[in-house]
Amino acid sequence: MLDINMFRENKDVIIADHDKRKLPHDNIIEVIRLDEEWRKARYDSDILRKERNEAARRIAAAKKDNDTQKVDEIMKEIATIGSKIEELVVLADNYLKERDSLRMKIPNILHESVPVGEDDQKNTLHSLHGNKVELNFSAKTHNQILEENSWVDLDRGAKITGSRFYFLKGDLARLELSLQIYSSNFLMNRGYTLIQPPLMMNKESYEGVTDLGDFETVMYEINPDGYYLIATSEHPLTAMRMGEIIEPSELPIKLVGISQCFRREVGAHGLSDKGIWRVHQFTKIEQVIICRPDESWEMHEDLLKNAIDLWDSLGLHYRVVNICTGDMGTVASKKYDLEAWLPGANEYKEVVSCSNCTDYQANRLKMRYRTSNGNAAVHTLNSTAIATSRALVAIMEQYQDEEGRIVIPEVLQPLMNNQKYLQPLK
Repeated sequence: MLDINMFRENKDVIIADHDKRKLPHDNIIEVIRLDEEWRKARYDSDILRKERNEAARRIAAAKKDNDTQKVDEIMKEIATIGSKIEELVVLADNYLKERDSLRMKIPNILHESVPVGEDDQKNTLHSLHGNKVELNFSAKTHNQILEENSWVDLDRGAKITGSRFYFLKGDLARLELSLQIYSSNFLMNRGYTLIQPPLMMNKESYEGVTDLGDFETVMYEINPDGYYLIATSEHPLTAMRMGEIIEPSELPIKLVGISQCFRREVGAHGLSDKGIWRVHQFTKIEQVIICRPDESWEMHEDLLKNAIDLWDSLGLHYRVVNICTGDMGTVASKKYDLEAWLPGANEYKEVVSCSNCTDYQANRLKMRYRTSNGNAAVHTLNSTAIATSRALVAIMEQYQDEEGRIVIPEVLQPLMNNQKYLQPLK
């Protein structure tokens, strides 16, 4: 969430950002009003405490002078002060809860370079990478390839769990493991520490990293424990330092998380999202950085470069787009997406999201670092490295040949016993 001082000192910045997003100003105005009421209740209770303390001194002086009448007069004066203070404390707490609950719904301030647009059709091209696959035969979709090679069992996955769950089999399962190992090593070689996080988080920590009101519909809640299955390792990796004051010598903290991810992914998304493209459980390797504010925009470009270099090394064609105002969520200040070309679907589809969340998550998590002028909020950033199911789809569609074989990307072949092709299951 935004620092409360933004509302007190720079409300025009927040209003201008809402105008970019085409959002009403009501929540901003209400946060400011509740903050003023909270401060007034705090001020009034402090005044009453001072009066009570001063009265205590006067009572002590009167007792010293054996002036019982004076003592009684002062006691009558302050008889209701205690209850008034308690009322104001409760009132202040209620104002604070309302203020911060509403404050958590107000989105981050967008970076000036974010393009203005109503929806994803207004996202702008940042760069193109790799050679677009020109097949001299009719490209198969990943669904056709999966069915012909028996690498995925969707029906039995649905039977034992439900739709959009699956069994991954044979060489495609081996390729998925190879992607995990390869991408993890790729980032560890760039100074990232590998982390396997818990697969569940409590509500308090989850509210620190995302807007649950916006995100809760796609999450799995575990009752009666009140935990949530993680939707991405970004969430536990970012929240792991919640409530802490980080020593500046630790920054930047660079982590690569590897985990299963769980999402409901509610709704119909079209033919190309069948199979293993949009599923309820998948594996993702994620980059997370926690850093000083003056480093974060450079770090954002570094995260993007890591993703670009990784996907380039797989020999895949994709584009990078700069996400516009209408396609941005609550948390990020700026976001890039990598979209891989799928010849079978004849379209580009998102495979990586790369975000700078500035101090938005850190304010919610109360995560700060020491400075010479006191403690200040860190900045948090995240980027997909590989969501393995989507990478598998991109590989199958781009690496298919006329004979129906799937070539294994050269960098992954050493992890696949130096095979050149994926072997079908009969």
